[in-house]
Amino acid sequence: MKAVRIHGLGAMPVIEALPDPVARPGRSLVRMAAATVGHIDRTVWQGRFLRQPPWPYTPGVEAAGTVVASGSYETGQRVWLRGSGLGTLFDGTWCELIDAPDEALGPLPDAVPMALGAAFFSPTTSAWVALHAVAKLQAGEQVLVTGARGAVGSLAMQLARDAGCTATGVDPDAAPPPTASADLLIDTVGGDVLARVLPSVRPGGRAVLVGYTAGPTLQLDIAHFLQRDVALLPLNMFRREAAGRAAAPELLARLADGRLQLEVKPFALADAAQALDWIAQRGHRGRAVLVPQL
Repeated sequence: MKAVRIHGLGAMPVIEALPDPVARPGRSLVRMAAATVGHIDRTVWQGRFLRQPPWPYTPGVEAAGTVVASGSYETGQRVWLRGSGLGTLFDGTWCELIDAPDEALGPLPDAVPMALGAAFFSPTTSAWVALHAVAKLQAGEQVLVTGARGAVGSLAMQLARDAGCTATGVDPDAAPPPTASADLLIDTVGGDVLARVLPSVRPGGRAVLVGYTAGPTLQLDIAHFLQRDVALLPLNMFRREAAGRAAAPELLARLADGRLQLEVKPFALADAAQALDWIAQRGHRGRAVLVPQL
């Protein structure tokens, strides 16, 4: 099979021919139809993740495809894959034939295209858990979203409106709203953007910190912050993986019937380096996925 391999910290991804994996108890073999390229893949690639697979390794924590062999799923079953060590503890999904723990798989409805099935889990569950499990969203609240054109931000906007709230996107390059009127901020970019938008949250409001593409640090005037009493709530989807998996069937149903929209951009498997660069560009829309052939 063909697989993307990385041989060192920050090294250029290369395509190599590897032996096909062999079926083992507790694991499934899946013919990859699409594999997501996400920020976690960049983080592992750059050596900034808490764990590091042994070199060389095949990246990729998410994908979709059809089952070739499994003790838990029938041959030919359409599935999505996510987590359970894929691409972080051992080889991941950027290959033609994925060897994954059974618990990493979930059934993919026929109405959801493979590229969307590969890309949906991280942004949809992050947006859902941020709003409902972390922020405890209530109907009628005013919600601000930074990075609203990105995958998580756009989904947070859609889900907040579906929940009966008013959702407003904040342009990271523009001045924030002049008054403190929001009940909740969903921040997907961090850095100086978060610092500028926080004053727009009313005293006693909440801010859920989802990402840090604009920078990993935040400077606060502590005295001013204490007076405003805005709760800063981190979203850790590794710790909340169970909540994300519980929400996945409902989120897939909404994607299948069009209630939720998520853009995807396909790249050939051989263009993994280009995909890694694309997702690092500020203002890109949707999610990158690798496909065996374009």
